[in-house]
Amino acid sequence: MTDSDFNAMSSEAFVARYASVVEHSPWVVERAAARRPFADLAEGIVAVLADATPDERLSVIRAHPELAGRAAIAGTLTEESRSEQASAGLDRMTREEFERFHALNAAYGERFGFPFVICVRRTDRAGILRAMAERLANDREAEVETALAEIGHIVRLRLETLA
Repeated sequence: MTDSDFNAMSSEAFVARYASVVEHSPWVVERAAARRPFADLAEGIVAVLADATPDERLSVIRAHPELAGRAAIAGTLTEESRSEQASAGLDRMTREEFERFHALNAAYGERFGFPFVICVRRTDRAGILRAMAERLANDREAEVETALAEIGHIVRLRLETLA
C-alpha cells in the first residue's frame, strides 16, 4: 500500500485495516488516523505511543500476552501473536524450555508489573530466553522504554505482513 493509499482512507477504513497491529489497543490506531497524513505508517503509529501518557503506554505493554503463557496454552492469543510465537518455535518447546519460560515470565512480571515484550520474529527461543534473563537486570523505566521499542518493531513487521 502506498503512502497516499493509507493517508486517503476514511478514518473508519484505516482503523478497520490497521487496528490489529497494536495488540488489543485500537485507540492507538484511532489516534494515528486523526494525525494523518504522514510519510511512514509505522512511524506515525509509533509516534502516537511516544506521545501517549505513561499509563496509556503501560496499557499497551500490558495488552501483550506472556510468551508461551496462559493465553497460548488456552488458545486465546490473537492470530498475530499466535503466528509470531510459532515463528520463534514457542509452540514446539521442550519441557525444560517451557519451564524456563514460565519461571522467567513469573520473575519478570513480579519485578516490572507487566509482561515481557520482545519482537519474537527477530529472534529465536534461545535469544528470547537470553533477553528475558538479561532484561531482568534493567530498572523499570529502562524496561518500559525497551518494551515500547520492541512494540515498534512488532508494529512495523505486522504492517509489512498486511501489505
